[in-house]
Amino acid sequence: MTVLPIRMFGDPVLRTVAEPVKDFDRELRRLVKSLTATLRAGAGRAGLAAPQLGEPVRVVVYDYDGKSGHLVNPRLELSQRRVTADEACLSAPGAWWPLERSYMVTARGRDMFGKPVTVRALGTLARVLQHETDHLDGVLFSDHLEADERERFLAALPG
Repeated sequence: MTVLPIRMFGDPVLRTVAEPVKDFDRELRRLVKSLTATLRAGAGRAGLAAPQLGEPVRVVVYDYDGKSGHLVNPRLELSQRRVTADEACLSAPGAWWPLERSYMVTARGRDMFGKPVTVRALGTLARVLQHETDHLDGVLFSDHLEADERERFLAALPG
């Protein structure tokens, strides 16, 4: 499938709340395959959301530590336990920042054919699912930073 360019910080599509997927059709399967191909095209990539490819629909893909897949219309249940770790975004290449997230999530959604899917994740994969689901709500990981940290993060972005 086609590897597509990733939208960068500042692109308005990254601030758009994605629409729920209603049609589990050939176009959706094409999008999931393009998201997966784009994710796997670069080393160290763990997750990607449809808005990062300019598609404002609720679809994410992930591939981390031998666990890969996709979720359509995901909903997350977050654990109370929170941990801080460095986080990055494909839409802000080279910028890593410590961020607190839930340690464990249960993600529920559908696959590209409409079949129900549940993913239980710990640690980094839980972080990836939270990060990508944020993209579906027009939230960037820098939005979780304190104001002074966010200013330093934005100043560190290229361009």
